[in-house]
Amino acid sequence: MASDALTPARTIRTRRARLALLLLLLALLAPAGCDSGGGIVDAGSDDTAAGEDGGDPDAGAVDDVRPPCPFTAAQVSELVDRKLRDEGNCSFGDGIAQLAVTTASATAGKATYDYQHDQAGQQYEKVVDLDRGERGYLAVKDVRGEAVLIDGKGTYTVTISSFGGGTAGNEQILRRTLDAIPA
Repeated sequence: MASDALTPARTIRTRRARLALLLLLLALLAPAGCDSGGGIVDAGSDDTAAGEDGGDPDAGAVDDVRPPCPFTAAQVSELVDRKLRDEGNCSFGDGIAQLAVTTASATAGKATYDYQHDQAGQQYEKVVDLDRGERGYLAVKDVRGEAVLIDGKGTYTVTISSFGGGTAGNEQILRRTLDAIPA
């Protein structure tokens, strides 16, 4: 009987260990950075990027390249119909609500996708597979949600919390955000 009382604690430790392993794998697979600008990245416009390297704006969309943050604070504020501040590292918030986008290479996303999808099925009320990109899903519950999209440019993981719209509202926010990610 004593072991039954410890089962929830073991389950939590097991989930934390799996999450730590997932994060370690993402850190190892995702490039640390592609610029030589001392940590400051200015992606510029697509026209500027194409002009500088003389190629197509999608020429750098290789399977092992981590895409930059796809949004500014103004863009995210418009998407969620709420004024959010840029909190750095593609994270936006207003002190209560939070939206963050984590990017990784398509290779890293494919390596962890099945695990993330499984975890989402255990943590969220609703999980829906997307019909956009190579792979993707959207998962929501009353106070938070997440979506993963893997396409030719890389992997985008969008997490939201505390927007106050319930499951349906969180799904709408995630769908609008995913639709705004450049294909």
